[in-house]
Amino acid sequence: MTYGPIDFVALEFKGNQFKGEILPAILELINNGTIRLIDLVIVQKDVLGAVTMRELQQTDTALVNIFDPHKAETGGMIKKEDLDMVGEKLEKNTTAAVMLFENLWAVKFVQAVLNANGRVVMQERIPRDVVDEALEDFKLAD
Repeated sequence: MTYGPIDFVALEFKGNQFKGEILPAILELINNGTIRLIDLVIVQKDVLGAVTMRELQQTDTALVNIFDPHKAETGGMIKKEDLDMVGEKLEKNTTAAVMLFENLWAVKFVQAVLNANGRVVMQERIPRDVVDEALEDFKLAD
């Protein structure tokens, strides 16, 4: 079986006011076959710096019910060490959504590369701030 690239992403939200506003956007990506959610963990750091972690299944039932269990296969793939690292990087009084997802949009491309006896030599995601800075520099050069 061919898999698409798998991404690990941690998104920080200030104020520990995370109410799941991003979940409908994630659900749209799942429903249109763009991604397959493998795991989602909520990490919170309180004002004193104490860190707590909850798997999606341990959160509010309304949030869990957003996901169709046939399309979102959450559960236990993100390692405790990774979550501890995210917890260390969080600012106090913040919440993070830590996700592991497969990029289904790339499965056919990956299979085509494999069929052609190709391999990935290098792959890197360029952070948004780097892209924004490069585009701004490009505009200034005109």
